[in-house]
Amino acid sequence: MRKTLSHPAVQIGAASILGIIFGLVVGEWAGNIKFIGDLFIRLIQMAIVPLVMTSVIVATGSMGGSGMGKMALHTFKWMIGFSVVAAVVAWILSTLIQPGAGIVFTGDLDPSLADKVGAASGWQETLVGFVSTNIFSAMSLAEMVPIIVFSLLFGVALNAYAATTGNRTVIEFLDQIQQVVIALIRIVMRIAPIGIFCLLAPLAGTVGFGVVTSGLKYLGTTLLGVVIVTILFVLVVTALTRINPALLPSKLGSQTLIAITTTSSAVTFPTVLKTAIEKIGVSQRVANFTLSVGLTMGSYGAVLNYMIVVMFLAQTGGVELSFPQIAMGMALAILLNMGTIT
Repeated sequence: MRKTLSHPAVQIGAASILGIIFGLVVGEWAGNIKFIGDLFIRLIQMAIVPLVMTSVIVATGSMGGSGMGKMALHTFKWMIGFSVVAAVVAWILSTLIQPGAGIVFTGDLDPSLADKVGAASGWQETLVGFVSTNIFSAMSLAEMVPIIVFSLLFGVALNAYAATTGNRTVIEFLDQIQQVVIALIRIVMRIAPIGIFCLLAPLAGTVGFGVVTSGLKYLGTTLLGVVIVTILFVLVVTALTRINPALLPSKLGSQTLIAITTTSSAVTFPTVLKTAIEKIGVSQRVANFTLSVGLTMGSYGAVLNYMIVVMFLAQTGGVELSFPQIAMGMALAILLNMGTIT
């Protein structure tokens, strides 16, 4: 019993439930403890950039032969492929369930919204934005795609340098930096139950269940989509790796609860990296590369949600989308996922 209660997933789950109950009981007063939850999120966020950079550089710089190219090819192939699957699932569910049907908006549009909406960027500008002219500026703004692109190129150059000179000092140094950052995150994660409690209590106290019931059809569509994509993902992973899917819930408990309660893939990333290596048995070299790239490109839930939102808004406004427009929406959802600051 004591061992069960000391498990991080159990503690975070209990803190989540208690936080919601506490918020519903005390109401808006729970907003006074929100700053503690914000501090927890910031403590995690401050380590994301150095962790991603060192992970990608070390993984890329340590590879020999054609291993890097093959891993990159398989990583991008599966991530883009599953992003397409998520977008298609969202389209099918939105067409069948019609989450936006029957909603009528009679209020006036906020005029300030028009000032915030700029001209839409083309796909060329989106791709150009993947490369930063100032990596330090990208690091300060946590722009993950430019950071990953720089880290990949730096790792390739470092790999060539190490192969030519036999000097692996920089690779070993960055590897040690990565281990220190992971140790830092382990320390921060000790207060995760407190942080989660202080995040959910203010949310429950100020919002309550009203926002859920008012958008139940939309939320239900999103939830069903997440379940379907998750099942498809597990089936593919099981078929390729022969991992017993029955063992996954216990191994993925901590990262799942953190993902649900923080709704941030970046905040969840350190726990995912630790779980993949220590509980699933993925090699650190593979985990460093694939999970770092997946931090941006692997957010299939984001692609799913973007596409459902497009369909929801079209249905709410009575707009009939043609198939080319739907296909464009899917493509933009995938690109937006790749370019989003996690």
